[in-house]
Amino acid sequence: MMTIRETVLAALHARLQPLAALTLRDDVLPERIPASGLITLRDGQPGEPDVTLSPLRYHYQHRAELEVVVQAGTGRGSAFDDLVAAIGAALEADRTLGGLCDWVEPEAPASVDLPVEGAAALKAAVITVVLHYSTTGPLA
Repeated sequence: MMTIRETVLAALHARLQPLAALTLRDDVLPERIPASGLITLRDGQPGEPDVTLSPLRYHYQHRAELEVVVQAGTGRGSAFDDLVAAIGAALEADRTLGGLCDWVEPEAPASVDLPVEGAAALKAAVITVVLHYSTTGPLA
């Protein structure tokens, strides 16, 4: 049986699958970045929960991370912007991940251009996605 934490993270990963970019979960950076871009979901940290006692519930603001990478010689900025906008639209279309979360809130990316010797440069960012959900226990 999957924990609520794992169920929520799996739902977030599934929500990003229809995007044109290759979407991975907790995987290593591949040797080649697909032309459509790459999104890698990192599980992140659930943090310290707020606790209510009656009934006993643990309320998390889990900070998952999306590593977003685009590689292109020209048009890298617009390709990156298009991918970030597509991620935003996918998350805004269902802010509760089918009722599994109270709320899903992405934070703005801080992008960086990375030169690659002998290849087109990369544009990358980490987008933190805050997942608000509750459980009956810290291991549930």
